[in-house]
Amino acid sequence: MSNKENEAGILAVLIERLQTIRLPRALELQAKVNRGERLDDFDMAFLQDVFADTANIKPLIDRHPEAQEITGKMIGLYNEITAKALANEKTG
Repeated sequence: MSNKENEAGILAVLIERLQTIRLPRALELQAKVNRGERLDDFDMAFLQDVFADTANIKPLIDRHPEAQEITGKMIGLYNEITAKALANEKTG
């Protein structure tokens, strides 16, 4: 298997994981913080895992422009969640 085929397979798995696990969980967190709730330890662990994974796959994403739009949108969503969670911490 060539490196390009290997990377394409990895990207396919990452996109599937994004759609089936990460996006639904992110939308749950977004709804939670939009209701003014605080993130719990489980929520924070999830976000820490996401940020660590993002740093690890950044070189792969940089080589594949077709994946940059969706990852950019997800990063924006996580940014929105963390900003709102911080605001909730300050007011609650």
